[in-house]
Amino acid sequence: MLTAIVAVFVIAYAAIALEHPLKINKSASALLGAGLLWTIYALSTGDHHLVGEQLGESLMGTAQIVFFLMGAMTIVEVVDAHNGFEVITKRIRTAKLSSLMWLVGFVTFFLSAMLDNLTTTIVMISLMRKLLAKHEDRLFFAGIIVIAANSGGAWSPIGDVTTTMLWIGGQITALDIIKAVFLPSLVSLIVPLAITAYALRGREVISPKLVDNDHGIRTTEFERNLMFFMGLGILVAVPAFKTVTHLPPFMGIMFGLGLLWLVGDLVHRHKEDEFKQHLTLAHALSKIDLSSLVFFIGILLAVATLEHTHILTSLAQWLDHSIGRQDVIVLIIGIVSAIVDNVPLVAASMGMYSLTTFPPDHFLWEFLAYCAGTGGSILIIGSAAGVAAMGLEKIHFFWYVKKISGLALVGYFAGAGTYLLQYQLMH
Repeated sequence: MLTAIVAVFVIAYAAIALEHPLKINKSASALLGAGLLWTIYALSTGDHHLVGEQLGESLMGTAQIVFFLMGAMTIVEVVDAHNGFEVITKRIRTAKLSSLMWLVGFVTFFLSAMLDNLTTTIVMISLMRKLLAKHEDRLFFAGIIVIAANSGGAWSPIGDVTTTMLWIGGQITALDIIKAVFLPSLVSLIVPLAITAYALRGREVISPKLVDNDHGIRTTEFERNLMFFMGLGILVAVPAFKTVTHLPPFMGIMFGLGLLWLVGDLVHRHKEDEFKQHLTLAHALSKIDLSSLVFFIGILLAVATLEHTHILTSLAQWLDHSIGRQDVIVLIIGIVSAIVDNVPLVAASMGMYSLTTFPPDHFLWEFLAYCAGTGGSILIIGSAAGVAAMGLEKIHFFWYVKKISGLALVGYFAGAGTYLLQYQLMH
């Protein structure tokens, strides 16, 4: 049974990693893998009551992450529909490419921590199209945006799916992860940012000719500001909601979503249906990336079988015996997350190491949040932000390897060194 489970998981994992050459959506591979793994486990165990209980337990953990992500994605779509991000983007103006690079890097870093790295990448790359005429310049900016979005997402419980998973799973707490990983994440951005800005010094920003590219629906400044600050406020308030009520984060995000829905309906209640349809929460729900949510369901349920069959525990013991150093193990996990998706890697790590041996906010979990979050920047296929940038700006895999991967790798090790030094000084 164990051999069959490992074989199916490896094949499913390979299909996920090779999504682009195979032209098979990773969600299909994840769901197929999860279905096969649970089938093999159920047929070979024989104890249907135990398998049913374990599946229910795994489903509960998975549903919490999926509901949270669904709520967060919907809030971001509502803000975008109201052109709410203009509140930030219209303030970004400078004549020098190097100054613009610093500005864009820091805005992306902090925006990613409040929204999430995927959304921030899409917003910032869309903005670059309005600010930069030359495609070559936009490619460099897209690469730095990917690094900045992943670095910004790593230190925030709501900024990156992997950090969110660790937070909801109880491996990290909101305030401690911010304190522990903020400085390393900042260093992992500043190093590549400084090198790129130095290379671009003296060059002028060449702006494109202005074209009115609206979707024909204008919102008032009041509506834009209201939805932007409300949406952002709800996302930022979720960690506080969890701390005060001890309820899971998905409950806070759903509560906030209901509040935003109510305010949206009240603000637009006097408008014609045809005009307000684009601005409603119902429309926003139809725009969210359901394929990604289905992928998370599939991969988390697939990894759960490895957990219940104790394969992950055995793997953790083998790694400890072979390598022996937790920091090296986590650094390797981070680099591997550039090649394969960091979601299953973190899900597997959560199953490999128990909370009894490694309690919340342990070195292992904090360093894992940093490495899995920022390691994905090393290759363009290593993170959701990278894949989005690849699609939006038609970035070639090997162009990214040649121009950006080295910068991301230097930043990754600089941040990791900062975390290890900071940990030594504080403990």
